[in-house]
Amino acid sequence: MKKVTGFKPMDEAAKKRIEALANLPDSEVDTSDIPEWTKDDFARAIPFHSLYKPRKEQITARIDADVIAWLKSFGKGYQTLMNELLRKEMMESQGKPGKNVLSTKG
Repeated sequence: MKKVTGFKPMDEAAKKRIEALANLPDSEVDTSDIPEWTKDDFARAIPFHSLYKPRKEQITARIDADVIAWLKSFGKGYQTLMNELLRKEMMESQGKPGKNVLSTKG
């Protein structure tokens, strides 16, 4: 796991405050400054998973020339298309729905 930097270690007082908050029952948490969500709020809400943007990693890979030619035949963004096709295959292999990538191309 990558070490997080830029934060000072917590002192004992901070650790005790966090522990006290963690042990506080929900009934004692003051939420009076948090408005209740309305139907309009829910209608405008954006699902968190749609905001997810995976970290990209630069690699070197050897891909068959005909495969690259096929990807490039869809126009600009062939590397993005390659990633989308691989992600669709990954999702489907995990039993999750993968979006239809090629129907939006060309």
